[in-house]
Amino acid sequence: MGATVAKILSAELEGVSANLIEVEVDLNAGGVPAIAIVGLADKAVGEAKERVNSALANTGVKPPNRENRRITVNLAPADVKKTGSHYDLAIAIGYLLATAQVLPFRTEEAVFAGELALDGRLRPVPGALAIAEMCARLKIAWLYLPRENANEASAIDGVKVIPLANLRQGIDVLEKRTVVLPHTMMAIESARRHIPDLSEIKGQGHAKRALMISAAGGHNVLLTGPPGAGKSLLAQALVGILPELSRMESIEVTKIWSAGGQMPHGLIAERPFRAPHQTASLAAVIGGGGDPRPGEISLAHRGVLFLDELPEFPRAVLEALRAPLEDGVVRISRVRGTLLFPAQFALVAAMNPCPCGYFGDPEKDCRCAAYEVMRYQGRISGPLLDRIDLQIHLPRVATAVLREHAPDRGSESRTAKQHVEAARAAQLARFRGHSRGIVSNAEMSARDTEGALPLERDAERFLDTLSEKNLSPRGYYRLLKTARTIADLDGMEKTTSAHLAEAFGYRVRE
Repeated sequence: MGATVAKILSAELEGVSANLIEVEVDLNAGGVPAIAIVGLADKAVGEAKERVNSALANTGVKPPNRENRRITVNLAPADVKKTGSHYDLAIAIGYLLATAQVLPFRTEEAVFAGELALDGRLRPVPGALAIAEMCARLKIAWLYLPRENANEASAIDGVKVIPLANLRQGIDVLEKRTVVLPHTMMAIESARRHIPDLSEIKGQGHAKRALMISAAGGHNVLLTGPPGAGKSLLAQALVGILPELSRMESIEVTKIWSAGGQMPHGLIAERPFRAPHQTASLAAVIGGGGDPRPGEISLAHRGVLFLDELPEFPRAVLEALRAPLEDGVVRISRVRGTLLFPAQFALVAAMNPCPCGYFGDPEKDCRCAAYEVMRYQGRISGPLLDRIDLQIHLPRVATAVLREHAPDRGSESRTAKQHVEAARAAQLARFRGHSRGIVSNAEMSARDTEGALPLERDAERFLDTLSEKNLSPRGYYRLLKTARTIADLDGMEKTTSAHLAEAFGYRVRE
């Protein structure tokens, strides 16, 4: 008896993108009866033969363990490492096609991905949006997925996403015994997290102004002050004054979260806010690992990354932030290539001025020796500080200020958000058609900065004066970008010396 080979299409996640994988199932009468999965498969893929065998038996079809033949499953190309459990559905359909237990169909027009339970149910898998994007890019019309993944994947136009509850339903759809219409994306209301309003934070007017600038231009912020000054509240309130996610940004964020195993049920509508603990590992914060996944800085893409008690983070983690803060992307190098994880976020870092927290406090004495203060503050390197545009000192808030009547809750953040949205609209108009698709001033390169920032004549002279204040070339361009954001908030086409002076004031640490 000759060999019978069936070919089914599936996908492999690489970073936050997907690549096409061909699943070949070969039935051969020669050799010892067994199932072998080849093609650089990891343990999760290798165990698929047990899941597929049980799922087929419990679905009512003839499973592989009743075939007195050797069954080989090849995942091609063979030199690409295969990870995860999402090959189960493709292997099962390929086996049914090879054994003529399902009618032939145009396999080159469909991609299958899903994990099988032992009773034949389909469980959701990571990366559904990336797989749908791959199908659209390769002009593959049909995508068969677990129904929990369907709403996410249907955000991509040009792909017909068929939601499946179990393997039996998949067989019936392929044999046209039942009809399942392509899924149409639905908006899903999720529980919205509590975001503090700026009105809940008493005093600290200059810090609130800095938050508006950060939200308007995507700039990084460092908040330094004694315990209880409001650093954490300010960081959380920043999300509430950021503009709403555009559809393009929402797809970007959802693709990253899905690839990271977060399993969204649709497009993510809220700006991310990520606050990793100081004990988080380098791979957890930056990304990577044996099976490379997005880290916290990628999960914060288009949102806020909050690092509380900044000096307590391992130095390796802090120094690894430098390149992503500059480039907006994380590069994970591997022997077979480099993976890219988007990481365009606003960093909000908070720290005490010393280990006890009261250095420079007018009301409470600091217990730290001078060398302890210097060593503590020295944990933040100069190159990292140079990438933080807004460095704010928060003083202790007086009791009289705390007792003042606050405005209506929601009014302060709502007003700030309106100003931020107007400034962002001006930037979007300025960068429309840009080759890199930038959306905020902080994303500009040095060349972009020179071309997009007309200065008034007095501002040019003032800038020459500031350039003598030990500004690095990076600091010079970051100063210009921050000043441009302040001008956008003021609704002005040209940057003035007042905008430059305010921007420079935020870069001077006490």
